[in-house]
Amino acid sequence: MRHNKKFNHLGRKTAHRSAMLANMATSLLKHKKITTTLAKAKELRKYVEPIITRAKEDTTHSRRLAFAELRDKEAVTLLFGEIAQRVGDRPGGYTRILKTGFRLGDAAQMCFIELVDYNENLLKDAAGKKKTKTRRAGKKAAAKAEEAVVEEAPAAESAE
Repeated sequence: MRHNKKFNHLGRKTAHRSAMLANMATSLLKHKKITTTLAKAKELRKYVEPIITRAKEDTTHSRRLAFAELRDKEAVTLLFGEIAQRVGDRPGGYTRILKTGFRLGDAAQMCFIELVDYNENLLKDAAGKKKTKTRRAGKKAAAKAEEAVVEEAPAAESAE
């Protein structure tokens, strides 16, 4: 029976699984976005988010704990420098998973996993988009609004 065994073993032994997750976490921190299967991405999210939370507090102890998990000095430096500064005010949820379809060979569900604060396209859209209140109006109200705009334009030209 598998009572209280909640994590996905991903079809690997413990040593292989931990090495794979450490390597994927290092790649995610270096490149900010990686492509993988959905099952691996969900496990990676559980693995990397506590490490990022620990990086908010820059102490020797937290650096050693992060290095023990990641096993890469360059990734730890990036994590405690640039990434911790960017996610300092975020209370969690540092990664985003976007499904991309199915792999041709074995039909495994593929996805992107990325750091939330590093997607420039979504950040531009959020900053550039101004929220406007819209009301549902029928065709008559929309036609009246267009007529009002057309009538105001000639009146403004004749006043000059």
